[in-house]
Amino acid sequence: MTIMPTVIIGIVAITAGVIIGFYFARAASLKQRIEAEKEAERIIKEAEKEAEKYRRVAELDTKAEWTRRKTEFEQETSNKTRELERRERTLEEKEKNTERRGDLITRKEREIERREKVILSNERQLEIKEKEVERLLSEEREKLEKIAGMSKEEAKKALMATLEDETRHEAMQKIYEIKEKANREAEKEAKKIITLAIQRYAQARTIESTVTTVDLPSDEVKGRLIGREGRNIKAFELATGVDLLIDDTPEVVTISSFDPIKREIAKMALEKLITDGRIHPARIEEIYEESKKEIEAYLQKVGEETIIEMGIKGLSPELVKLLGKLKFRTSYGQNVLEHSKEVANLTSLMAQELEFDSEIARRAGLLHDIGKAISQDEVGTHQEIGAEIARRNGESEEIVNAIASHHDSVEFLSPIAVLIQAADAISGARPGARRETFEAYVERLEKLEEVALSFKGVDKAYAIQAGREIRVIVEPQEIKDEEVQDLADRVAKKIEGELKYPGQIKVIVVREKRAVQFAK
Repeated sequence: MTIMPTVIIGIVAITAGVIIGFYFARAASLKQRIEAEKEAERIIKEAEKEAEKYRRVAELDTKAEWTRRKTEFEQETSNKTRELERRERTLEEKEKNTERRGDLITRKEREIERREKVILSNERQLEIKEKEVERLLSEEREKLEKIAGMSKEEAKKALMATLEDETRHEAMQKIYEIKEKANREAEKEAKKIITLAIQRYAQARTIESTVTTVDLPSDEVKGRLIGREGRNIKAFELATGVDLLIDDTPEVVTISSFDPIKREIAKMALEKLITDGRIHPARIEEIYEESKKEIEAYLQKVGEETIIEMGIKGLSPELVKLLGKLKFRTSYGQNVLEHSKEVANLTSLMAQELEFDSEIARRAGLLHDIGKAISQDEVGTHQEIGAEIARRNGESEEIVNAIASHHDSVEFLSPIAVLIQAADAISGARPGARRETFEAYVERLEKLEEVALSFKGVDKAYAIQAGREIRVIVEPQEIKDEEVQDLADRVAKKIEGELKYPGQIKVIVVREKRAVQFAK
């Protein structure tokens, strides 16, 4: 009895435990299910978000691709449209050109037809005139035979002479008209032919200066300059490289040398020795070295002043110094440095008119005679030496060629080279630029007048403007107005063929007829 209640209690306890466990298990399972549902909902939401993100990315990619393809399509369409428009314009232009060519061909055909008609008309008129001339000749011949009693041959000669005069008169008139027309149209073609025409300038003969005189305070200085047994003068000549001429000329000694720079150094040294009073071989050498340094510094200064004055940049020191040396060089009696400046300015001005590079023209003009600054010990002409110096100092080939070709020794490679030659001749031909002996000057003027007087119908001839112009006075009874231009041409051609002269000579033919009467 005691065991039964215990068993029953145990069974009830177990049953109650099972029931309680079931409820607890069910509660835990419900809780897990609820949590699982929540987790599922969370995963679904995240999946939906991820899907939405991927959907948006896909939409953006689709839109971008669509936009790109749309842009490419529009660009391609635009290019094709422009190409079509260009082809349409090309076709339109070709059609217009075809129409213009057709119109031009039509006009030319009409012009040809008109000219053919004119030619036919002229031929008919010529035939009529020939018949009229034959008739007039026949009448003239009959009249001459009847009136003058001349034979047929004599009448024929007289008639031919008359026709010859008339024909010559008409020819002169025609030549005059053609020349006038050419002169009016010359300015239009000037730029094309000026570089060829301006080469015809002539050049003068050369007279070089080779001596320099130095004044002395008294004739006593001459003995001191000579020294005992001539030792002072020998030392001076040996140091300076010049000849010192001491003669009977009062208070003057002469320095002789072909090199003007040596003469200038010797002159400066001699003046210093005279002022100093100490004249002996050692002092002579000392003074000579001082004078040489002073002259070299002076040459450098002159060269620098020259390039500043001319606006030349980037010139090498050697060329600057050589420009300074040109100050002491003369050619045909003309200072070479001043001549080079004139050529530089003339070339620059002509280059500006012809629309060439005026800076290169000025530079080439200034350097064109740079070879004359070199000692005579160098082998070659001054243009060859100058071209080599310019090339060695980095000047352009255009400038080198201009220097080398300005005396026709090599071929011109640029218009600037031709302008250099022309400016060189112009500067040398300028009145007063170069010296000429009085005898040669008078002889040239006399020959000039003789050439003009050698023509039939010339009454008087006067050479004026230092031989730059010749005035020819003709007899009005022998030379007609239409023959004046022909006479001027013939006189000019004869002068060109028989005389040598710098620059050009202007020929003026004057025909004047005067009527004089007195009122009483």
